[in-house]
Amino acid sequence: MASLVDRIIRAAKLDPDLYREVKEDDNALGPALNVVILSSLAAGIGSLRLGLTGFLVGTAAAFAGWLIWALVIYLVGARILPEPRTKTSIGQLLRVTGFASAPGIIRVLGGLPYVGGIVIFVSSLWTLMAMIAATRQALDYQSAWRTGGVCLLGWVVQGMAIAPFLLMVAAE
Repeated sequence: MASLVDRIIRAAKLDPDLYREVKEDDNALGPALNVVILSSLAAGIGSLRLGLTGFLVGTAAAFAGWLIWALVIYLVGARILPEPRTKTSIGQLLRVTGFASAPGIIRVLGGLPYVGGIVIFVSSLWTLMAMIAATRQALDYQSAWRTGGVCLLGWVVQGMAIAPFLLMVAAE
């Protein structure tokens, strides 16, 4: 457990060595999924102000958003726009992006009055930066611009995919 907490902290600190480490660790998929589940549950807890439906949709949307984002990064970054050194598997990408979801754990505070919106905004930007750090390691990219573009595209696609569900809950 201590090593998982250490890895979560290192991921949140955007430590490139952590992302290289989990890329090569075939046993890190389970822990990476645990980080995604923690982050998704935190989003659900942060959405409890909208009731049980808010919790359920918030949790599911956060998990689905991560999965969509990771798949877009894999398809675009590894298959459509790879660099000459790019060599990765879907498992490697899921491991690094799973740990990159660590900043999302602060979404547990998303339901706090007055600061909840700021927490969600900060979490979103922080997670984007973590995804960029993780993706650069996973795809062995040299170009920071290409890494940022691939991650931003994935961020937009996953946002568009989950937005209708979040809007339905917010409208209730």
